[in-house]
Amino acid sequence: MPLRRSSTHVRTGERFSAGKRASEIALVALFCGAIGIAFAPIFVRLSEAGPSATAFYRLLFALPALALWWRLEDRRADGRSRPAGTADYLGLVLAGLFFAGDLAFWHWSIRFTSVANATLLANFAPIFVAFAGFAFFGERFSRTFLIGLAMALVGACVLMGQSVTVSRSHLFGDALGIITAMFYGAYIVTVGRLRSRMTTSTIMFGSGVVTCVVLLPVAMVSGEDLIAVTAFGWAILVALALVSHAGGQSLIAYALAHLPAAFGSVALLLQPAVAALLAWLILGEALGVWQIAGATVILVGIFLARKGSRRGET
Repeated sequence: MPLRRSSTHVRTGERFSAGKRASEIALVALFCGAIGIAFAPIFVRLSEAGPSATAFYRLLFALPALALWWRLEDRRADGRSRPAGTADYLGLVLAGLFFAGDLAFWHWSIRFTSVANATLLANFAPIFVAFAGFAFFGERFSRTFLIGLAMALVGACVLMGQSVTVSRSHLFGDALGIITAMFYGAYIVTVGRLRSRMTTSTIMFGSGVVTCVVLLPVAMVSGEDLIAVTAFGWAILVALALVSHAGGQSLIAYALAHLPAAFGSVALLLQPAVAALLAWLILGEALGVWQIAGATVILVGIFLARKGSRRGET
């Protein structure tokens, strides 16, 4: 009898250790994914195509790599990585639509407000992820997590505060920025739910096809330049597809199988801090005291959110 109890304890300890290791790997993947998508504003700035067309090419050029990845994984799994039924296909469609809405509304918001306003408001997604978890899935959040969420959002405001403008003429564009955050929040929640029964490659490829199909007419009616005119311009689009989408977004999708979606959305606030650093290194944009202070507050907020959400890990 004592031996049986000891074996049970060993198995429990092994499961706990394996879960902890998976969570740690997912956390690294999440941060690497945030760095990957932090390159997106740099690539968009350097793109020779219009913003909506750039978003379309982001998906179009990522799909071959995602399809190859999914096909290889599907062979190893003997077909088990495919969607199992109507609910799975519906989930992939929703994820694709939500991500298309995120990209389209963000690019439209840039037309009616400043880039800083659009970017800051789009990063309010954690609010909507936490609200969805509370309202629809019965999730409860610790005080430490909520303090971390608030600090990370404040840090994002401080980071971009000097560039943000308040004007009645920007109200429509600002509203589109908030809608962007709602769509990205819905995308994170949907992917987090899908990852409990589908592989990362299945989600990324399936939802990517939907997003690409939706963004094509958006780009065509935008009146923007649809074609890059130089080899450098095409290289930028390919880099956006592979680094920010196939790379960054896939790492985020992988991490959401092992980390709470609410914490994942907070950790992604690392992205504007990294983007500011990259803009300084690559584009020569000034990095002042306020940007550094904001980035520091974001990091503290992410640390607190992580500390306050560990009990909710999956």
